[in-house]
Amino acid sequence: MTRILVSKSNAIIPFISSFYILRSSSIRPYSSLKGKVGVRINVENEVKCLDDAVSLFNRMVRMKPLPPLPFFCKLLKTVINMKHYYAVISLFREMRGIPFNVVTFTTLIRGLFAENKVTDAVVLFKNLVREKICEPNEIMYGTVMNGLSKRGHTEKTLSLLRLMEQGNTKPNIYIYSVVIDAFCKDRNLDAAISILNEMKQKGIPPGIVTYSSLIDGLCKLGQWEKVKTLFSEMVNLNIYPNVLTFSILIDGLCKEGKVEDAEEVMRHMIEKGVEPNIITYSVIMDGYCLRGQVDRARRVFDIMIDKCIEPNIFSYNILINGYCEKKEVAKAMQLLGEISQKGLKPETATILSCMMLSAGPKPNIYTHSTVIDGYFRYRLVEEAMSLFNKLERKRENTNIAFYTVVINGLCKNGKLDEAQSVFEKLSLIGLPPNVRTYNTMITGFCRQGLLDEAKSMLRKMKKNSCLPDNVTYNVFVQGFLRWSKFSEMRTFMVEMADRGFSFDASTAGFLVNVVRENPSVLDMIPELHSKNKY
Repeated sequence: MTRILVSKSNAIIPFISSFYILRSSSIRPYSSLKGKVGVRINVENEVKCLDDAVSLFNRMVRMKPLPPLPFFCKLLKTVINMKHYYAVISLFREMRGIPFNVVTFTTLIRGLFAENKVTDAVVLFKNLVREKICEPNEIMYGTVMNGLSKRGHTEKTLSLLRLMEQGNTKPNIYIYSVVIDAFCKDRNLDAAISILNEMKQKGIPPGIVTYSSLIDGLCKLGQWEKVKTLFSEMVNLNIYPNVLTFSILIDGLCKEGKVEDAEEVMRHMIEKGVEPNIITYSVIMDGYCLRGQVDRARRVFDIMIDKCIEPNIFSYNILINGYCEKKEVAKAMQLLGEISQKGLKPETATILSCMMLSAGPKPNIYTHSTVIDGYFRYRLVEEAMSLFNKLERKRENTNIAFYTVVINGLCKNGKLDEAQSVFEKLSLIGLPPNVRTYNTMITGFCRQGLLDEAKSMLRKMKKNSCLPDNVTYNVFVQGFLRWSKFSEMRTFMVEMADRGFSFDASTAGFLVNVVRENPSVLDMIPELHSKNKY
């Protein structure tokens, strides 16, 4: 029997939603369909409430043959739109014998990653493999590995590669390229080149994407001789740089302040018949702005428009920030007005920069904290850390609240190692963490399932005379619930009650969801009956 097991009840919602990545044309033919006895079924007309949906579902599963899979998906989507999420879970689990194949599950996993439900995506994948529900193919492996690598889980990505090498589904060029790109993003070029050599030894020739990732990593480390070597190797293999490869090289040169060289590369790419795109022009604009040459950046901006390439929000933000750095408020505000007229949405930090300049105050640590928090909220981690590092180098007056913002942003963006590195540095600079800082790190560990590390942080917290508060205990309880560590949760609940703390609304809601999925949890935590009435 094919069943889908998930760790949390609300995790199923993105699964069903992601069915609708399927082309609408593949669903439309089944929106109206005749049943076993010739009765026409139409979801739009028949389903007005949950009872209608359940009734229709029961009729469908009794049909022989069963209706096609997209039709079930349409019905489940309708129930989701009614916000009857637990009903969706129940219906989904009753879909026995319906042929969910590897393509369907890959679509579900991709949808989970798109919703940033990384843990649920991994749990689903593991269940598929462990329970032999379906045999993952290269595309499914690639989807999981790409989703993990983009969120900084390089070691897990590498582990999946090794798992593939031992199984029936062997890694292809795409799989190896994902791993190489992950190592390059981590600036671990030795490991990336080692994987490249493995590819070659196994007779898998690297492609343009593989080389582009390596060139990007080498550019960021300023290893220009190795970049030239890779370019030569590509050409010798009849692999010619595309616009992405050239743009990566141009960006690397601009970051080193070699903007004239970057423009020379752009002229060369045009001669070779490769037309620059919006990214190419934008990185050159950024290079000039980094050198304070905003007028030259504006010249590139205008050339881009003359070539009928429409500026995007990224290009506008580069130029606006450039004008802000030069204190040219009027020009910055003019561009901001253009953005508004075109219906584009500027970054929080861009608006804030313009507002600060027009008002005239000198930015302080609270302003910088707001900007950094804005970057993190929009997943602009590099920009956030660039400003953070700049402030540290300038020895700006900082406080523990400022560092907590940075640690929190890193944790929420899956950069737990970097967050811990910043945390460990606090004692060295004479800033003792407060309860909020500890809670932030503990939350990060619990969300990743690193409960031992979270408990270690709690011990360190107590050792440093920083007493845990209600938030601390609620974070732990949610962590234990999320990862089904009910016996450990019981111990924590006893301590929690002894200290006079109780569940907050978030934890209570979390517990209700878990109990609906697994009523036996109540028997594991009898304290609920006597100490937590809600």
